[in-house]
Amino acid sequence: MTKTKKNIIAFSIILQYILVRWISNYPELVESYYTFGIYQKISTILRYGLGWIPFSIGDLLYIFFGIYIIRWLFLNKKRISTDTKHLILDVLGFCSLIYFLFHLFWGLNYYRVPVHKTLQFSTTYSTKALEEITLKLINKANNIHVTITKNDTLKINIPYSKNKLLKLANNGYDKLGKIYPQFNQNTTSIKLSLFSLPLTYMGFSGYLNPFTNEAQIDYLIPKHKYPTTICHEKAHQLGYAAENEANFIGCLAAINSDDPYFQYSGYIFALRHCLIELNKRDQNLYRSYVKYINKGIMKNYQESLDFWDSYDNFLEPLFKMSYNSFLKANNQEKGIESYNYAVSLFVTYFKNKDL
Repeated sequence: MTKTKKNIIAFSIILQYILVRWISNYPELVESYYTFGIYQKISTILRYGLGWIPFSIGDLLYIFFGIYIIRWLFLNKKRISTDTKHLILDVLGFCSLIYFLFHLFWGLNYYRVPVHKTLQFSTTYSTKALEEITLKLINKANNIHVTITKNDTLKINIPYSKNKLLKLANNGYDKLGKIYPQFNQNTTSIKLSLFSLPLTYMGFSGYLNPFTNEAQIDYLIPKHKYPTTICHEKAHQLGYAAENEANFIGCLAAINSDDPYFQYSGYIFALRHCLIELNKRDQNLYRSYVKYINKGIMKNYQESLDFWDSYDNFLEPLFKMSYNSFLKANNQEKGIESYNYAVSLFVTYFKNKDL
């Protein structure tokens, strides 16, 4: 490649950045022409092409590029002092290519129309409304829990294999797609991540590979977390990049499943988010509501806390800080806190639902 072409590719990242900032001002165009246009075609091809492979191609690509970068740095270490200018251009060109592919294959979904607007949901709610929804969710979660265990003190242990859980998630999306066509998924590509141990130490239960459109699940997490985690990552595959929206859609897919274990996972997921918000607003009320929750459900909550505590390490805050910055750079002003902002969607959705 000539030096002129290298320079064009390297400095195109500036133009790309300006273009992305400009596009972010037109979410309707992103929704119409990218999310339901270009992205649908690319993601469908990737899911059909890679979904049948039992292991993660995306994880293997990351391993390959990690080795390639280390090798490149080793071979070019002398250029740091002897050819700094062209070394920087090479690095900038690589970053420019990654930046382009990220936004082409998935990243522009961060700038689509928010789901609360397409569903005409309110983003504000009173503490009283939150109380009512929390109580409804407690009653529903308690009922499903007792139906499964026949004992309100026993925690739920999902009897399925991890691979079966990956397949069962399709049922919830099939049913959800009949209610909300925009959540219909034509094919799937979901894998157990090869990086599960590093993911756990970083504090993440899954991720979507934006370059292969494979949804990756941390296979180490407690099984009662699998259904909502799988459905969350599948929501990202649909093009819902915002974490609060993926939480909401994933929860809906889980509770609309025919499987009681998926329903249970979905309802205690929504309940936990509502309890967290209730605790922020009124700690006394929060403590009084917790008393109504079955002891078995609380044991599942504790199981999750114990799991993450067992992998607690000094690097996790750094990983969370990096991801927080990434989210803020991609149109999520609240950063990692945006995970919890699904509560407004839950309150509006469950408000008129008989649970």
